[in-house]
Amino acid sequence: MFENLSERLGQAAARLRGKGRLSDDNIKDALRQVRMALLEADVAVPVVKTFIDGVRARALGEEVKRSLTPGQTFIKIVHSELVAVMGGDAGSLNLRAQPPAVIMMAGLQGSGKTTSSAKLARRLIERDKKKVMLASADIYRPAAIQQLEQLAGQVGAEFFPTDPKTPAAKIAADAREQARKRLVDVLIVDTAGRLHVDDEMMAEAKAVHEACEPVETLFVVDAMTGQDAVRAAEAFAAALPLTGIVLTKADGDARGGAALSVRQVTGQPVKFVGVGEKSDALEVFHPERIASRILGMGDVVSLVEQVEEQVDKDKAERLAKKLRKGKGLDMADLREQLSQMLEMGGLEAILDKLPGNMAPPGGLPGGFDDRQIRRQIAIINSMTPKERRFPKIIDSSRKRRIAAGSGVQAQDVNRLLKQFTQMQKVMKKASKGGLKRMMQGMPGMPRGFGR
Repeated sequence: MFENLSERLGQAAARLRGKGRLSDDNIKDALRQVRMALLEADVAVPVVKTFIDGVRARALGEEVKRSLTPGQTFIKIVHSELVAVMGGDAGSLNLRAQPPAVIMMAGLQGSGKTTSSAKLARRLIERDKKKVMLASADIYRPAAIQQLEQLAGQVGAEFFPTDPKTPAAKIAADAREQARKRLVDVLIVDTAGRLHVDDEMMAEAKAVHEACEPVETLFVVDAMTGQDAVRAAEAFAAALPLTGIVLTKADGDARGGAALSVRQVTGQPVKFVGVGEKSDALEVFHPERIASRILGMGDVVSLVEQVEEQVDKDKAERLAKKLRKGKGLDMADLREQLSQMLEMGGLEAILDKLPGNMAPPGGLPGGFDDRQIRRQIAIINSMTPKERRFPKIIDSSRKRRIAAGSGVQAQDVNRLLKQFTQMQKVMKKASKGGLKRMMQGMPGMPRGFGR
């Protein structure tokens, strides 16, 4: 998401670099580029107008004209206006209520309400130590009820059994009563959706809202729907007292317009963003961090938080002790590092959070992606425990066996072994050369990474 927008905004700022001072014409040209970039990203026209007016008011003032680095100052102004459009501070859930605190999920069919309900449940269970119950008020799609029940089991939440013949409002009321009896902290009610906004759906949504009296009413919207997302947001905001937005499928080929539009349209903040299919792929939406990523400044804070949450600290400490004692890295260690990289969303997701000057120019080179990482893991899995500990014993016949077992060619095995040897050398120098040199030596890491 935001790739094209980032590129276009970068081009607009680049035109101002090198200018000793800015004139009205310079700024107007840059604003024209910014306007086109936002419109191409499918940002709602009223939002674009408000944004451009805000940037113009500051850019035409002394703040930029007196600056010795007008290009950088212009970027700072665009950054602060992006943050303002997206809601300023990160939104948080308000669960201060007599248990159970009810969260109602609303949105169009296919927006990701059911999976988002489960993701949110997992987040509340694991991070906030809440006892959570999931209930489906979607009486039109029995498959949705079954899906939510399965997801509840996967994330460790309780599930309220639903009869499709029961009115949605009664299901919500019964679920709330059952949650109260079972001392549940948070009840998440998943509601029905339609392919488009209609009066019947809105009437039912209002009835469910009245029945369960939620403290949070979250509008779930697909980031890839563009202007349709804005129209749906307007309709739901008019019918329900929304308290926040959940933006889903942000890891797909979305232009980002929904993220910049729905906050102003609904008047409510984007609280969470879905960044993958896994049940833990739900992040808090931080406007300032997102704005930094859009402008190529990276989001190192989120990356550090992700590492702290997802990297196994015991395994990392064991590896560190092993290296400190002078014991070399083996293939089992490499497999663990590659697996953790995939757990963090893959290399693309990691690079997306790094500042633009640390990522390889033009993104990852052709042929290098998470599939290659999985291929490397498969090769290591085809080795015997002894081969993983002592890769030097892998001769031609062993290479052929490993290649056949992992479904690759012998040259792929050779390539991994060569990269592994390089990585061993880098790890020995890591204490002197630091993180940048170590990252440049990782297997398959593109040349120029970290420059």
